[in-house]
Amino acid sequence: MGDTDAEQISVLQTRKGDLAAFESLVRTHQRMIHSLTFRMTGSMADAEDLAQETFIRAFQQLDSYRGTAKFSSWLYRIAINTCLNWRHRESRRREIHDGWAADAALRPEADPPSGGDDAGQAVQAALMKLPAKQRAAIVLTVYDGLNHADAARALGCSEATVSWRVFAARRKLKRLLGALGGRK
Repeated sequence: MGDTDAEQISVLQTRKGDLAAFESLVRTHQRMIHSLTFRMTGSMADAEDLAQETFIRAFQQLDSYRGTAKFSSWLYRIAINTCLNWRHRESRRREIHDGWAADAALRPEADPPSGGDDAGQAVQAALMKLPAKQRAAIVLTVYDGLNHADAARALGCSEATVSWRVFAARRKLKRLLGALGGRK
């Protein structure tokens, strides 16, 4: 029995009220979803919250899973939508705090940022500067290794759209990270 068969059985058992079957689905996909949410947010705490929210939504929406696509693709789509909704809420919250941030920027910083994995931090910072849909396309195709067809299903768009988003994101990342290469 392949993983897909086991997933289908777990989905059916969960629909019948077997919570242990859903726990099995969570364990199987937890790392994948957490990785995705981290790449989309850049924050470990937000990633954990969004991964948990993804699984809660998946449980609540399990009746909408038809089995025509892989369970992981269906779950990716929920995670991406959860992250995009979070990003929208965060941008509204940031607008409210803009005045406070301007005041804080005028004050001298008590603790300057420390070093660390400069290249890794630069890449993550550059990812966070991408528009959310381009970031999602890069995360799914580059970091999670999905082909454009699977990424398109997860994002709810065409393969051509995924290809364009990946192309545009790579171009922006190259420009954003170009300064990093020049510093060495």
